[in-house]
Amino acid sequence: MENVINPAYLTPEKIEELKNSFATAKPCKHLVLPNFLTEELATSLFENFPKIDSLNVKRKSINEDKSEDYHFDRFHPDFSRLKSVVSSPEMYQFMETITGIEGLRTTDDALGSGVHQGKNGSYVDVHIDVNYNPAENLWRRINLLIYLNKNWRPEYGGDLELWNKAMTTCEAKVPCDFNRAVIFLTDENAPHGYSKITVPEGETRKSFYTYYFTEVGEGFNYSDSRFISRPDDPAMKKVATGIKEPVKITAKRILNKLGVKSLDFQDKNKKK
Repeated sequence: MENVINPAYLTPEKIEELKNSFATAKPCKHLVLPNFLTEELATSLFENFPKIDSLNVKRKSINEDKSEDYHFDRFHPDFSRLKSVVSSPEMYQFMETITGIEGLRTTDDALGSGVHQGKNGSYVDVHIDVNYNPAENLWRRINLLIYLNKNWRPEYGGDLELWNKAMTTCEAKVPCDFNRAVIFLTDENAPHGYSKITVPEGETRKSFYTYYFTEVGEGFNYSDSRFISRPDDPAMKKVATGIKEPVKITAKRILNKLGVKSLDFQDKNKKK
């Protein structure tokens, strides 16, 4: 992991500190890691981040507005370099030690690694992530997000919001500042999202993601992705979300039982 991960995070003493912080964090088990990558690599990723119009997955609905992609052959080579490290045995051991979850691994599909990007007006409402990869039959356990936003101003918004399970309080906000990583558990205790951003022309909210999985085992209970209304959401939006999400989840379960594994109709990569 040399020349990729900031060596300050790789000492035995620091890893033990991170392990303790992760275990006691609220409202969910999580870590916030400033300057996570080496400065050279983080700067290259920022300068060579793919243009938003080139990303083939467009998420746009009443609950989100962002773009993403996971085809690293279309990106600058440094993105593949980072992907290789975050999916390496050394990184698996690092993540396992910090989180206490053994047998972590990534996948090579959209649920493995990729990039997210949002232009002016982008948002992702608070949600619970799906905890299962049906194509690989794996249990999704951990999210790693690395923000790549240089010169990001507080007035732009876009903080990662971590809510309590009851959705009564946003208990933590993490600014999406340059080279800041967030590691958090993927479960019912981790509702998260970000509010609508206001940025000038040419500015976007950029991040790299990796999701870590284990084999399905004891304690696994399938949970689909679902959006959850904030307490201050408009009444009509609460109603629309409350109707849409159960219908979506039921339809996906029926299709899964029929053998349909890929249900991402917003992914233009799968139409080529």
